[in-house]
Parts: sequence; structure tokens; C-alpha cells
Amino acid sequence: MTRSHSAPPEPFEGTAIVYCEGAFDTPVGKTAHGLVRRSQRYRVAAVIDSHLAGRSAAELLAGARAVPVVADLPAALAAAAASGHAATHMVVGMAPDGGRLEPALRAAVRAAIAAGLHVVAGLHDFLADDTELAAAAAARGVTLVDVRRPPPRDRLHFFTGCIEEVSCPVFAVLGTDSAVGKRTTAWLLVDAFNEAGVAAELVGTGQTAWLQGARYGICLDALVNDFVAGEIEHAVHSAWRERRPGAIVVEGQGSLLHPAYPGGFEILAAARPRAVILQHAPGRRCYDGFPAFPLHPLERQLRAVEIVGDRPVAAIALNTEGLDRSEVRRIRAEIERTTGRPTVLPLQEGAAPLLDALRPFLAPAAHPRPDTASTP
Repeated sequence: MTRSHSAPPEPFEGTAIVYCEGAFDTPVGKTAHGLVRRSQRYRVAAVIDSHLAGRSAAELLAGARAVPVVADLPAALAAAAASGHAATHMVVGMAPDGGRLEPALRAAVRAAIAAGLHVVAGLHDFLADDTELAAAAAARGVTLVDVRRPPPRDRLHFFTGCIEEVSCPVFAVLGTDSAVGKRTTAWLLVDAFNEAGVAAELVGTGQTAWLQGARYGICLDALVNDFVAGEIEHAVHSAWRERRPGAIVVEGQGSLLHPAYPGGFEILAAARPRAVILQHAPGRRCYDGFPAFPLHPLERQLRAVEIVGDRPVAAIALNTEGLDRSEVRRIRAEIERTTGRPTVLPLQEGAAPLLDALRPFLAPAAHPRPDTASTP
């Protein structure tokens, strides 16, 4: 199913079971992590991961809601029914390298179809293109939603320069690695803006932001390269034109120096952020999923962002995975000392300190009046 890149979110879709077998406590489960933290699109009733069954997402993941983790689909259906809301969807909560439909996952999708559930996935192997799964879904009267299916080529946008019409400040949350918490921090920053009386919009750049209900966004890694910059520009411009927010926050992807997921270049070039929040996990030694590739030092990654984007890094957001509480204070102080940037723990403290770091960049820009702005 093709997803519009700038349409408002569809109405609330139903009650979802999130499939994350064997991955909920790993970075591969980042889509599931996003859904148990927040979603305006689905009511999340249960997470399937037999390795962690009997526990709650809130016990396992900072910022998560008390969603039960169960062993299998029958247990998930029972948990949904016990909550008073029968399950209507199964969402694939895993983001494996390459986005492939592995045999175990394919069997889980088939079981969900047989149970009468719509199935939503952000894989690169599209469910609806699998003839057996498509036939089973049609026979059962359920839909297969492929979030990463790109729009038709005739609906894609090339960069036009209309980003210069956007008069509100745009900020980007970039990272030093993939699966490091950029999207979560971006949402927390949007919340902080709104709580401070500055209407803000998130522009998502991956599948999970759409699943969470972001009004505007793209699946960056599903696009033909020629259109990536134009689609980023169009999403940001659409958010500004249609909502007139006081600020726009763009979710980052990968990292500039990641060997497999070099992301952020197009966001810096096309979204033209005024400033960047840089997300970092100091407990990591190697790039996510690639133990042979040591993580570049934070200072080098910070310099790369500022050189490539010609935009300042206003603050560092820390992901504290793998760190003892006793280490966090020392590491935080050391990062502030070496980078000269305020360093914030968004999940523990909220994003208000990040907002404070961005306040100097909130003044309106001198751009054409909205009624004279062109529409792509």
C-alpha cells in the first residue's frame, strides 16, 4: 500500500499486536520500541517475544508504557481481549538489516492473517507482493500494508528550492549511529516545544514515525536517490504550508560516518536546519550491526555534521544503554567539557533542556509572505 508523504495521519486504525520475536531487547526491535512508547495510529495491546514473555515493556525499556510481553500469537490475542479491545492488526516491530522477510517472520504473518488480523510491515520485502500471503489475505478479507513501498515515480518530488520559503525554524536530530534514539528524542523535542507554547511538527524519515502517527514524513531508505532531497524538502514545506508551526523537527537516519547507513547528508542539504541535536550512545564501541567497524569519536562526528551542513550542533542527547548509573554523570561531564555543548539525557530528563539550547535559533526567518509562497 502506498503511503502519501505529506497527508495528515489517517484516523485511529485499531488495536495492534506488535511482533518482535527474539528482538525486543535489541536494536533490531526499534520499531517495537517506538510503538510501546507512543502511537496515535494504534492502540498497542501486546508485544510478542517468547524470550521475554511474562514481563512488561515498561520494565524493559525506558519511557515505555505497561504493555505486556507475551510468548505467541494466541497469548497476544488473549491479552488484547482482556484489555477490552480485540486485536485488529499485527505490526511487524522488527527492523532487521536489509529488511528481508525471513521464514520465521513469514510464518508469523501467515498466522496473523489466519487469525483475521491486518498486517503492517516496514520491510523491503513487500508482503503484498508475496503471492501466497496476498491470496491468504484476500481470502480472509484482511489487508497487507507495506509502509516502505515508495509512491509512484510520477508523485515523487525533485528539489526546487521552495525550502527557502519556510519561515519557521527547522531543527534536525541526527546521530552518531543507527538505532541510537534519534526518533524518540525528536518526538520528545516536539512535545517540549508544544508544552512551551511553540506549536511544533515532526517530519519523520522512517517507517516507525508513520506507524506512530506522524503527519508528515518519508521513508528515506525506500526512495530512488534522485528524489530523496526533493521529498525531504516537500515534506518540510508541506508541514509549514499546511500547519504554520512555530518549529519543525526532522528525524535523522543512520549517521554521516556509518559504513552501511550513511544518513543525514540529504537532511542537512535539503531541510536546511538552523541547528542540530546530535544523539550519541557513549557505551557503544562499534557501529550498530557491524562489530568490525569502530565508532568514530564523538568530536569527529560533531565536526563532520557542522562542516557538511554548515549548521551548529546546539546540544548532545545521550543514549545511556550499556552504562552503569555511576558512569553516566562522569561521561556526561566529560562530553560537555570536550565538546562545549550542553549534554542532555532525554529519556530521563525530558527534552526541555534541549529546547533551552535551541531558543537562540527560534527567531522568525526573513522569507516571502505565506500568501506569495509557491506550492510544489
